Amino acid sequence: MSTPSTPAQAWSGRFSEPVSERVKRYTASIPFDWRLAPFDIQGSLAHAAMLQKVGVLSAEDLADIRRGLGEILADFEAGNFVWNLDDEDIHFNIERALTKKVGDAGKRLHTGRSRNDQVATDVRLWLRDAIDSILALLRAAQVALLDLAERHADTVMPGFTHLQAAQPVTFGHHMMAWFEMLGRDHERLVDCRRRVNRLPLGAAALAGTSYPIDREFVARELGFEDICQNSLDAVSDRDFAIEFLAAGALIMTHLSRMSEEMVIWMTPRFGFIDLPDRFCTGSSIMPQKKNPDVPELMRGKTGRMNGHLIALLTLMKGQPLAYNKDNQEDKEPLFDAADTLIDSLAIYAEMVPGIQVRADRMRQAAIEGYATATDLADYLVKKGLPFREAHEVVARAVRTAEQKGCDLADLPLPELQAFSPLVSDDVYQVLTLEGSLAQRTHLGGTAPVAVRAAVARARKRLG
Repeated sequence: MSTPSTPAQAWSGRFSEPVSERVKRYTASIPFDWRLAPFDIQGSLAHAAMLQKVGVLSAEDLADIRRGLGEILADFEAGNFVWNLDDEDIHFNIERALTKKVGDAGKRLHTGRSRNDQVATDVRLWLRDAIDSILALLRAAQVALLDLAERHADTVMPGFTHLQAAQPVTFGHHMMAWFEMLGRDHERLVDCRRRVNRLPLGAAALAGTSYPIDREFVARELGFEDICQNSLDAVSDRDFAIEFLAAGALIMTHLSRMSEEMVIWMTPRFGFIDLPDRFCTGSSIMPQKKNPDVPELMRGKTGRMNGHLIALLTLMKGQPLAYNKDNQEDKEPLFDAADTLIDSLAIYAEMVPGIQVRADRMRQAAIEGYATATDLADYLVKKGLPFREAHEVVARAVRTAEQKGCDLADLPLPELQAFSPLVSDDVYQVLTLEGSLAQRTHLGGTAPVAVRAAVARARKRLG
């Protein structure tokens, strides 16, 4: 129960009894939305400047508000701001603190707005800032991949389908596939940011306000590119947050796929790479173990990211217009998603340069998998044999090589000619790993020259 010393809620005049302590704890958002405080203050400063511009606030009130909010921001950044659960959310907490500092000017700040458009603005400001951080980290991860790809443009490895050796590629080409995935992720976030960067402030509770506000002025002050055009929509929808989570889920899906390959490649059965010790852990019982915990955890965190996306879709699916208390539940998944993305990308950008490539193991795996079999089939087709017949010829040649325990390139010319009289001594130019790679110089191909060209184009795109 409230005590005489406990400040009443700003809306309590309508009610005959105070909110119960259990309900107060259940509905409080302070334990998680405190991180919106700097953005709440940023929005309030722009709102106050606009109110003074249109003649609703005096210059003296504006000066007091700026001074008081500046002091509150300094307290927050120093960790000295005291949050009060009785004040329900950050908006009331900051308003109460401001009023204590500057008196009636603090009470006038909320003129022409509601907590509904206020929190929508805060979340958009916060998310815009988070997106900018994530975009920078995506670029850092891409640069790390480019550097690794360039160093290993000639390093041969087997390319896989169904996790079976298929055709030879280069490790650099494989890294460029990862680069392209993150590039599309970057594009999606840039596009998402455009829809995040729209100003809801001015919608008030749901119907706008009767005060002569200047929303364009506030948008310019806060760096918004556009203004939410409908007051009902401005305060009630969280599709911009859902879109961010969808983009985030794709980023984590890509990181998870990359991580899965790292985990596989680190196993002794592959032995393609090793990761620096600082990204791995050992076993409390098996002293020989070196576990790729960081890539494994990235796979796990992807599941949580997907869960956040489903949570927000479910949160919104049954809400009528306009604002509903349900929307308080958007912040915890949104905050955790951004934190997860920032941490995962920062670690990934640091981990990639430390990948130690075991080129000898990769090359041996490509040889053992008869990765140039398709090249032999293509060779026969170019000599005039229909592809389906060429496929059958090469299948028999592979079976023979398996029985002999050798590579296709190790079969003597007469033996290869026994499979098809179209074979001549130039066949070995395509049966070697390097010969196979060298033929694929087209745009997007795996030839070393094509990989270096792709890296050069990518660096130019990144600026």
